[in-house]
Amino acid sequence: MSAHRRTLVRLARPVYLELLAGVAAGVINVIWVARLGGEAVAAVAVATNVENLLLGVVLVAGSGTTVLVARARGADDPAAVRGGAALGALLVPPVAVGGYLLREPLAALLLGGRDHPAHELATAYFAVSLPGTAVFFAVTVLDGILKGAGDTRTPMRLAFLANGLILVLDPLLIQAYGVRGAALATVTGRAVALAAGLLVLRREPLVRAARAVRPAERTAAALRRTAATGLPMGVDFAVRMAGALALVSVVARLGVAEIAAHGIATKAMYVATMSFYAVRQAAAMHSAHLLGSAAGAERGPSRPLGHLAGTDASLDERRAVGRQALLLGGVLGAGAAVLLLLGAGPVMRIFGAGPEVAGAGALFLRCLGPHLLLTGGFIALAGVFEGAGGSPYLARITLAGVLVQLPLAHALSGFGLPGICLAMALATAAQCAGLGLLYRRTLGAARGRARSSGWSSRRRPA
Repeated sequence: MSAHRRTLVRLARPVYLELLAGVAAGVINVIWVARLGGEAVAAVAVATNVENLLLGVVLVAGSGTTVLVARARGADDPAAVRGGAALGALLVPPVAVGGYLLREPLAALLLGGRDHPAHELATAYFAVSLPGTAVFFAVTVLDGILKGAGDTRTPMRLAFLANGLILVLDPLLIQAYGVRGAALATVTGRAVALAAGLLVLRREPLVRAARAVRPAERTAAALRRTAATGLPMGVDFAVRMAGALALVSVVARLGVAEIAAHGIATKAMYVATMSFYAVRQAAAMHSAHLLGSAAGAERGPSRPLGHLAGTDASLDERRAVGRQALLLGGVLGAGAAVLLLLGAGPVMRIFGAGPEVAGAGALFLRCLGPHLLLTGGFIALAGVFEGAGGSPYLARITLAGVLVQLPLAHALSGFGLPGICLAMALATAAQCAGLGLLYRRTLGAARGRARSSGWSSRRRPA
């Protein structure tokens, strides 16, 4: 196994377990809330969708922080460990305070009116969960700093701590306070994990060094640089979420069984796709570190790192990371395709689906193979561009893929759920083609800039 592959696996494994812990806690949370009735489940489901959208907002701070801290670590520039906290603090007031003040009209908007049976319950949940976004945002930024510093194990442990506490507190607080108790359990678990994470952060060498040196730039400048780095990643996530919601509306026209089957099968698919995103985060961290190392060795960190080409050697290193990320993503995608092909029926039965829904869902899962294979490679390789400053291009490719997928899904929906799978695969193939062109063009342009600026050193063998 190559050194780059070992690094990607080492970084990605804890990230995957962290993501799985969150999903498991969410599922069990719904199970406990279900005991309160269907209206309670609807209220929590609506609130969860809002949190998913807010995740796209906080990813601007979290992802931007991860990339910039990873570059700072590579450049041995502790003064660059700034900006994420300031950006997170800037985002919290409008979301937390504004969300609390607008909790009733927000619930009415999402549920279709104040007369909806779940409106009062959703309002009660929002009264706790939206102010709790302050904790959510802080944890995300803290994770971004730790991951940028090369530590993916601590965020995993913090996720285990937070979600473990949620699982313990859920039955107690839900029994005492109803739906509001579910929100209290979530916020409390995250708050304890945040406190533990801050203690760990105090001992992080890069953060300790940052406190001991004079800042290389003002806080406002660091905030703008973090936002500029993370915004395309947040946009990419938001576009994917919007595309997924739009695809649900297409599937809904096929029938009740099909929409239920699609919903269950999508949850099963997430177990696989989270492994792709784990590799993506690992590739972004590793690529950003390599770019920072090249910048620190040649020009220093004062110039925006996203515009630095690096030496021929560093470009070859990033190409090698891209090959290994693509390999890992492809292997994970192929493995997921095979597992779902063979185990589609049992997977649907685990979720308690009835015969009609289980049959439709199993068919959908068995047809997902090409989509999973292409998606695994695309998402994993995209991490290299995130770490090297190519996120704006990725966001455009994602948007183009979504715009291609929706009309294809409409056109092929006459074939049922297999037609939806085919539309997903074709759209992902178009995204892969765009990423391939970007990969060749970006590295070629970077190599040209490196040579013209006098950065070239002895070139490593390809």
